[in-house]
Amino acid sequence: MSAPPRVLGVIPARYASSRFPGKALAALHGKPMVQHVVERARQARLLDEVLVATDDRRILDAVLAFGGKACMTSPAHPSGTDRIAEVIRDVPCDLVVNIQGDEPLIDPEVIDRAVEPLARDPAIPMGTLARPMDPAEAADPSKVKVVLDREDFALYFSRSPIPYLRDGVAAPGARPYWLHIGLYVYRREALLRLAGLAPTPLEQRERLEQLRALEHGLRIKVVRTEHESFGVDTPADLERMRKLME
Repeated sequence: MSAPPRVLGVIPARYASSRFPGKALAALHGKPMVQHVVERARQARLLDEVLVATDDRRILDAVLAFGGKACMTSPAHPSGTDRIAEVIRDVPCDLVVNIQGDEPLIDPEVIDRAVEPLARDPAIPMGTLARPMDPAEAADPSKVKVVLDREDFALYFSRSPIPYLRDGVAAPGARPYWLHIGLYVYRREALLRLAGLAPTPLEQRERLEQLRALEHGLRIKVVRTEHESFGVDTPADLERMRKLME
């Protein structure tokens, strides 16, 4: 029997967020936000280690202060994927989970569900999550939609409502769209390959980095979930998060 894959959870955490600088350190019920994410990720059964990848000494010091693991990375990375790729060049692992640093309510079980297909099938290079959404929510271009094939691999991601409803509106109560949830699982070699590729035309048009994988023929397994994803992008989001956590 082959040994189970070594799975590394990485939380990219920049300081210079355009809409909310320093949000990783924003106080949330007595802890910096990044600490909530680390503590919940550590509860995932399939993660062997959780590491924060940052470009700022203040975040590094905060993570080390609460007993977390962190490493410094280059401030020049254009995306979290590139930041994680730098980390795994020096850290041995088979699978890498990109965990958003602004989701303090991330469900550990959902992390495990995203990892499971890649842990079972070494032919799958990459995985992610999606939940059903209604047409009103799908009209928002900030909500990324994904269309799936019959085996739950992604066919396409878009900011537009896809698929197009040829016969008009959906039936009352129907949820014909799938919202992409930005948690990714990569096979190590797939992530390193992606990080070495230039941005692709569809990726640049939609401003969706996952399209680079599809344009280069990398299949993305999508795990369906009912999990609600709550990210913190602005100070107003932080206030809503405080109320949710109460």
